[in-house]
Amino acid sequence: MYMPEIPIELEYYPKLPQELLTKAVDKIKENKSNWDDPFFMDVYGYADLAHFKEICKPYIEDLNLKNLIIIGTGGSYQTMKALSLFTKKNIHFLYSSRPHELSEVLFRTLPADSLVIPISRGGKTIDVNSILPLFKEYKILALSSQGPMNDMVKKINATILPVPDLSGRFAASVCSVMLVPALISGINVEQVQKGLEDGYTLFKNLDESDKSNFDINSALQFAVYVYHLYKKGYRNIFSMPYSQWLEALTGLFVQEISESTGKEGNGILGTYQAAPLCQHSVLELILGGSKGHTSPLLWTTLQEPTDVILKHDEEEEQKEGENPMIEGSTALSIVNYQLDATFQALLEQKVPSSKLTFHSVSPYSFGFGIAFIQTTVYYLCLLLNVNWSSNPMVNVGKKICNEAIKSRLDRTQRINNRINVVNKTFNNYFSE
Repeated sequence: MYMPEIPIELEYYPKLPQELLTKAVDKIKENKSNWDDPFFMDVYGYADLAHFKEICKPYIEDLNLKNLIIIGTGGSYQTMKALSLFTKKNIHFLYSSRPHELSEVLFRTLPADSLVIPISRGGKTIDVNSILPLFKEYKILALSSQGPMNDMVKKINATILPVPDLSGRFAASVCSVMLVPALISGINVEQVQKGLEDGYTLFKNLDESDKSNFDINSALQFAVYVYHLYKKGYRNIFSMPYSQWLEALTGLFVQEISESTGKEGNGILGTYQAAPLCQHSVLELILGGSKGHTSPLLWTTLQEPTDVILKHDEEEEQKEGENPMIEGSTALSIVNYQLDATFQALLEQKVPSSKLTFHSVSPYSFGFGIAFIQTTVYYLCLLLNVNWSSNPMVNVGKKICNEAIKSRLDRTQRINNRINVVNKTFNNYFSE
């Protein structure tokens, strides 16, 4: 039997008893038929890579092409963003009409040296549609299938590739949404796909006859771990990425766990702040404040493409009476010392905590990491028995926004609308 390379390592405490894992697998299998099958585990079924390469070839061979402008939000943004440090082009992400980012992209790019890639499955995302006309003079390769955005790009004769009608946050890694911009930007997509494939091969194995499967199936373990924290009242997984390489991958985890589990009164909130910065801002609350609501997840790497040898000033250290650092220590090694110390401090304060270590950063390991994230969230949704692929409440805000824009409601009218809503929904909310 083929055993894939395992490029990530999960450490979590307190450890789960074997019987809880066994019961969880039974619950996962029992609830699986209630919801759609996990299409995202079919790594190649929605990816006609040969066709994608044919469409992308003129842009790949264009020596004047320096910038990719990716316009999209949600999974359309998060998945490609997770891989963006591997690119060989300047990538500019626009996920809304926030004016500073928008003006910066317009200032730093030209139609002659840029390609715009707007992404929307349904075509109704106002974050995309509102700014797309600003780029009508640019080359456009649209990832779109329907709706107003599809109509817009057709009118300007853009090249169009379809987006499958699947849950976007899970679909991006296995279809044109991620693969097309990754190809154009020079990422080794075959290695990403191999990482995805090997990850799902490992994580979808729930054969209870071989208990060793549980020992290496980190996605299963983490899903069951979070589920039992949830049963104890924990509602937040606070991620602490100690590497810039992992921050966008952390963002994908935050989106998927929040958007997928958060329905029918259930759900785990994903949050994050870059580490070790968060050691000096958020950590005091978790260590010394109220307990039982937040479980930290620390993310790190053992190797990065660039590292820095640190030097110390022996005279200054002797003057201050401090122990000198070990000569030859690297920046990454010092960061990991801080991480491990923080991890231990959390455990000493009886805070359930976990650590995810990438042995290296590569397209393969990130593909594997995406598989870990998506399988973990899928299993967690089955344990909660909620629909992993839907996000029905997200459209409520979209509808309110679209109606307000259509009616040209001014700021005062929008405030009055909120006051009317509050009077109906929060009656005597703070009365004793």
